[in-house]
Amino acid sequence: MKNDFKSRLLHVIPGGAHTYSRGHDQYPENAPQIMVRGKGAYTYDDKGIEYLDYGMALRAVNIGYAEDEIDQAAFEQIRNGNNLTRASMIELEAAELLVDLIDSVDMVKFTKNGSTAVSAAVKLARAYTGRDLVARCAEQPFFSYDDWFIGSTPIKRGIPANVIEQTKLFSYNDLASLEALIAEYPEQIACVVLEPSAMQHPAPSLTHAGETYLHDVQRLCKRHGIVFVLDEMITGFRWDLKGAQNYYNVQPDLCTFGKAMANGFAVAAIAGRREIMELGSIEFPGRERLFLLSTTHGAEMCGLGAFVKTVEFMQRHQVVEQIWNYGKSLISLMNQKAAEAGIADFFKAGGIECSPWYATYDAKGETSLAFRTLFSQEMIKNGVLMPWIALSYRHGDNELQKTAAALEKTFKIYAHAIEQGSTEGYLQGEIIKPVFRRHN
Repeated sequence: MKNDFKSRLLHVIPGGAHTYSRGHDQYPENAPQIMVRGKGAYTYDDKGIEYLDYGMALRAVNIGYAEDEIDQAAFEQIRNGNNLTRASMIELEAAELLVDLIDSVDMVKFTKNGSTAVSAAVKLARAYTGRDLVARCAEQPFFSYDDWFIGSTPIKRGIPANVIEQTKLFSYNDLASLEALIAEYPEQIACVVLEPSAMQHPAPSLTHAGETYLHDVQRLCKRHGIVFVLDEMITGFRWDLKGAQNYYNVQPDLCTFGKAMANGFAVAAIAGRREIMELGSIEFPGRERLFLLSTTHGAEMCGLGAFVKTVEFMQRHQVVEQIWNYGKSLISLMNQKAAEAGIADFFKAGGIECSPWYATYDAKGETSLAFRTLFSQEMIKNGVLMPWIALSYRHGDNELQKTAAALEKTFKIYAHAIEQGSTEGYLQGEIIKPVFRRHN
């Protein structure tokens, strides 16, 4: 029992982890049950076994695990008290830094996770517009653990029916689907919530040369008095130091950041236009109040110190460029190795270079979680943890070579399973499952 970490975790933590993406049902049976530490692009389990990590703390680490100068900046703030009775100096410096960094941002409020930040954006939009409905992108997998979002997924247990009805779905890169939603619910939609991009770039604008789908959404929102919200939890500090909004040259009304903004430290933010953000102010005597965010640890000093140092590090080093270049090489490598193994029709890598994806297919050419499990299982056998692909500054030439060697061995097994027509006899345990499923 002592070393059965899976059972111990499940005994004391619902789901066995503090985010469902870390749950044991998301990994093959041979995945490390528990991790002890990370350094650079590597993580280490309780036995000291090293893994080249492509999970990177669910994309929260973009420079590298345990980056010395960032950790030191956090430690200095811990020694300053970490959480004081009034606003701290680092709190002010961090807020001013984000306002200076992101063109669309006039004001910011920090919190500890992305769910809280995106839900704060929804509350602000509802207060600003006096409307209730939320339009969110259907294809993008996660915005918040709060009811307004989870009620729009298959997991509806515990969520009131009237809350479920308040969130409507539209499709990414399909402006007509959003136009139809606005027409169906005229003057009822408070905000449109989407990531700037995820699996693909925004399509070219339907009406304006040199612009994109995001600009079309922005214009549509402005025309109908809807707050335009870009969730940059994943894209921020990866697509560009100034966010994907800078990469695509579009300005939202509100935006959210988190994950990589502090290289793994717990920092997230809701930010945007002053006239919307200041609804959460304590100024303007006589105006009805909006209770925005009020959290004891929202401006914890160690995280904000890490955020400031992360930005400084990224300004001194070519972090974003390294991530884009490595991703381009990795996509090419994965497809090349698949082709060499004769399985190019059954395994594909692609996506935006700074955030690649891979897809697994069975012998019939259908998307397959069984083959995804097999791929992940065999990569782990060869020292590579690749539940998805999240890159960091510390992924370099050596890591690409390690990945190449692991892919060659993995794809030999994969090819045998394809030839057999199934993964039967190859998997060590159960097939991984989708997070958003109605039943366990």
